[in-house]
Order: sequence, then C-alpha cells, then structure tokens
Amino acid sequence: MRLKLLLPTEILIHEEVVKVVAEAENGSFCILPRHVDFLAALVPGIFSFVTSGGVEQFLAVDEGILIKCGPEVLVSTRNAVRGPDLGKLEQTVEKSFQVLEDRERMARNAVAKLEANFIRRLMEFQEYG
Repeated sequence: MRLKLLLPTEILIHEEVVKVVAEAENGSFCILPRHVDFLAALVPGIFSFVTSGGVEQFLAVDEGILIKCGPEVLVSTRNAVRGPDLGKLEQTVEKSFQVLEDRERMARNAVAKLEANFIRRLMEFQEYG
C-alpha cells in the first residue's frame, strides 16, 4: 500500500507500507493491503504504520480523515507529530502542544485587547455623537 499523510503545509509521509493502525470515534482499526476500500473520521490519538522494510513508525495526529482506496491510503489532518517510539513521541507532543497553547493564548490576548479597544472607541464615539 502507498501511505500519504497530508498536512495543510506539507506532505509528511509518502511511502510504501504493509500495515496502518489508526483511531476513529468508535475505536482503533487496522488496514492491511487487501482491505476493502474504507473511509474514517480520525480522532486525536496515536497513528502507526509498518513500512515495507518491517519498521513500525508512530505519529500523534489531530482530527482528520483517512481514505483507503485501492492501494492508496490517504490521511489528511491539521497537525501530526512523528516520533521514533512512543516514549519520545509523548515528549515531542507535549513540547509541540505547549508551543501551540502559548501561541493560542497570545492570539486570544491580542483579540481581547482589540475587542476592548473597539468597544472603548465605540463608546467614545457615542458620547461625542
């Protein structure tokens, strides 16, 4: 099978695999080469695959869509972090998610300041109008 994992900004994985394991809302599932065509909505969790060389790889993925059509397995997700093993993956995910939380917090603060400034100016406009 050919696995292609797509992020909004790049193709993270594009290689031959013999097994894919992912997690949907109703639980984990495995796809092997002769599996029927399949579509699943992925939930945040661990995604793994075995390369044609027999090496198991792990990723942490955000919500996404998995489509198995013929020999192709396409996965589209907003965010994915690759790790050589589960222990290191956990550390990598914690660091990545902390950076995302910090960025989101700064963005929320900036929006809150803009909203407060807008309301203050609107009230000033109404006083003088």
